[in-house]
Amino acid sequence: MTLLRGHTIKGVLLRVHSIVGLVLALLLALIALTGAIMSFEDEIVDHLNAGIMQVAPRQAPMLMPDDLIARLKAAQDLGKVSAVTLSSDPAAAVHIRFARDDQGSRPGSLYVDPYDARVLGSPRGEAFFATVRRLHRWLLIPGDAKGWGRPITGTIALGLIVMLASGLVLRWPRRAGSVKMWLKPNLALSGRGLHRSLHAVIGTWVLPVYLAMTLTGLWFSFDWYRDGVTWLLSRPQLAAAKMQPKMPSKRPLAAETAQPIGFDRAWTTFEREEGGRFSRALLTLPAGPGTVIRIRSWEKGRTLETTRDEFRIEAVTGQLLSAERYADKTFGEKIIAAIYDIHRGAILRWPGKLAFMIAAALMPLFSVTGILLYLSRRKLRRPAQPPLGRLVPGE
Repeated sequence: MTLLRGHTIKGVLLRVHSIVGLVLALLLALIALTGAIMSFEDEIVDHLNAGIMQVAPRQAPMLMPDDLIARLKAAQDLGKVSAVTLSSDPAAAVHIRFARDDQGSRPGSLYVDPYDARVLGSPRGEAFFATVRRLHRWLLIPGDAKGWGRPITGTIALGLIVMLASGLVLRWPRRAGSVKMWLKPNLALSGRGLHRSLHAVIGTWVLPVYLAMTLTGLWFSFDWYRDGVTWLLSRPQLAAAKMQPKMPSKRPLAAETAQPIGFDRAWTTFEREEGGRFSRALLTLPAGPGTVIRIRSWEKGRTLETTRDEFRIEAVTGQLLSAERYADKTFGEKIIAAIYDIHRGAILRWPGKLAFMIAAALMPLFSVTGILLYLSRRKLRRPAQPPLGRLVPGE
């Protein structure tokens, strides 16, 4: 009875695994391959643009952000600046990004000389990786993060979790303690046997990586998942209070608020707070009508996206509204900060990124072998046709 029940459960799991796999095979392969392409995006873009990311250091002081932007706009017709990346390295160029235009497209970013605002060039590979990123995250569906692409990719991630769990149960060997049974494919087989061995054994190799990718990928797809993880790992009340912008003690004059929002006062406050500790800082203007500038900074020696500090500064008054430092985070909050780096394997430096890239590139293998196994299984279940000579009238 127990044996029969086990066969019934496995039969149901096999059907679920097959149906979910057939529905999601091509989309999973597409999302995984685009993720693999982006694995070393930073290194590739830096290599392609090494000539425009550096300048000759000079004795003259660097331009303040607003002066630099004003000179840049005076030299050529540009769109609205949305973000500026500054560095403490006197040989590093300033990276300027622009907001979307009225048609919804975003102009290419520019590297600019920090001493005289001379345009050094637009980074090569930026448009390509931006398209790959939109395909990976939102399947190029209009609306980007606000469209249907976000929940669709999240649903695909949930489907992959179902496939990972059911696949692990289905392939559980009778000798579960045998490392050979778990990890060594039988390449002497051919046809269906080889497909099954590759599908099951290589799937075991990459299962932990796929699980890490999926559980972190859901963070970017569903608000309910993000809220749940935040509640589980951090101190949501404290975090909310820490990042809640405080009202300035003195309301700015109407004449001041009527002026365009600039970076200078926020940048001066940031430099006073951080001194010479930072190596790179990303200043972002508010997307809406607000006047709070967000500054993300990385201290010297920190390269991971995870290890950033974050400040919110009132652009009109230069008042520091909040400061969230990586060193002050709890263990759970550091995990949350590391979600993106875990998702792409960067938390383990370049070996982790390489491992995640290879695992992602292997996803089409499971799509192909899974489809072949399904077709061969259908063929085995099809009843054999009797020879024509044995047919009698009426059959």
